[in-house]
Amino acid sequence: MKTALISGITGQTGAYLAHFLLAKGYRVVGGSRDIESANLSRLQSLKILDEVELCSLAPADFRSVLQVIRIHKPDEIYFLAGQTSVGLSFDQPFEAFESIAVGTLNFLEAIRILGLPCFFFNAGSTECFGNSLDQVINEESPMRPISPYAVAKVTSYWSTRNYRNSYGIHACTGLLSNHESPLRPLRFVTSKIVNSIQAIKAGKQSKLRLGNLSVSRDWGWAPDYAEAIYSICTSSKADDYIVATGKTHSLMEFITIMCDMAELDVNSIIEIDDRFKRPSDLSTMTLTAAKIEMELGWKSRTDFRSLVTKLFNGSFF
Repeated sequence: MKTALISGITGQTGAYLAHFLLAKGYRVVGGSRDIESANLSRLQSLKILDEVELCSLAPADFRSVLQVIRIHKPDEIYFLAGQTSVGLSFDQPFEAFESIAVGTLNFLEAIRILGLPCFFFNAGSTECFGNSLDQVINEESPMRPISPYAVAKVTSYWSTRNYRNSYGIHACTGLLSNHESPLRPLRFVTSKIVNSIQAIKAGKQSKLRLGNLSVSRDWGWAPDYAEAIYSICTSSKADDYIVATGKTHSLMEFITIMCDMAELDVNSIIEIDDRFKRPSDLSTMTLTAAKIEMELGWKSRTDFRSLVTKLFNGSFF
């Protein structure tokens, strides 16, 4: 039985990855900064809480990382922890860099010092590339981060490549586009939209208040991305891959489809609120996932309308 260590198991992607690995017969060890006070609701929602081993693991604390790896000797390590909100990173830039960039470095250095023959996956982000500027972004595109979150992710990406090339560690990065599910916290715009529209439909709320409507993104389905993460980490040759659907949709398209499902007039419920605007924000993100499809055989199975429908219905899978 192989052992997988997931740092950030209590988050959306960590929970789905744990579910996927358990189905493949893995022993899954999950870390959270303070497991005694961690939010375990996502593991409960997926009905796997009793099937995983949990431990306290602080990625920004090298001693904590080293100790957990030494004790459990995982075959695979998935670093999915760290700050996950672009918006929050403007308010907490130091925490963003420490939890993402320093956290990644601590795992890589611990693997190097211990000489552990494991596979390491770093959760990167397509936010690293900045705006696509009317070009389709691939793995060779220049990185132009425009948020503290993205700057930290760029650092973690280059650290992972450096340790792979310098020390021969099987370390790889998945440059993940937006991936959604009902397990997303409410601070993420998709969850906020779902929650607000359902509240308006029930007569509990009057308006959907948003900051910037002129954005487009490549939105994927989180369970599909868990499979991609596994494929990247366990590939015979360590490399870096964009994980995306290859389809770009506007935020207004997302809102309109959901309003149609709720039988609401989209124009009557939206209200612009400057409090939700960021100092800088990506306008368009056009991506290709041709490399991972060609080399690893992964392709997103969930189209955009199906994704919105699943979110509206609260479907976990």
